[in-house]
Amino acid sequence: MEDDKLVSSAMEIIINAGDARLYVSEALKAISDNEYELAADKLKMAQEKMTVAHKRQTDMIQGEARGEKIGYSLLFTHAQDTLMTINSELILAKQLYKVFESLEKRILTLEKGE
Repeated sequence: MEDDKLVSSAMEIIINAGDARLYVSEALKAISDNEYELAADKLKMAQEKMTVAHKRQTDMIQGEARGEKIGYSLLFTHAQDTLMTINSELILAKQLYKVFESLEKRILTLEKGE
């Protein structure tokens, strides 16, 4: 495999995963401000970025499975680590969204006396 393709793939993963991290951070801020619609939008945007990054990683793995030689790359290793770390953050943020949205609904119901 050409070094340029490996570097390009690694950077695509890092950039998209990094964008996803920004959206996750913005979603968590929105959750803390009880802005659940905004939080949902940010989580959706984060998921879209993660999907792009994950697809690029999968393309690389499938290429190697087909016999394309991919040498060790610290940059690509970093890209994969970044992808998986931010994926974990996204999973947690989605769960926090569900928990806090549910609590908000319960509190509003109690305040209304229902």
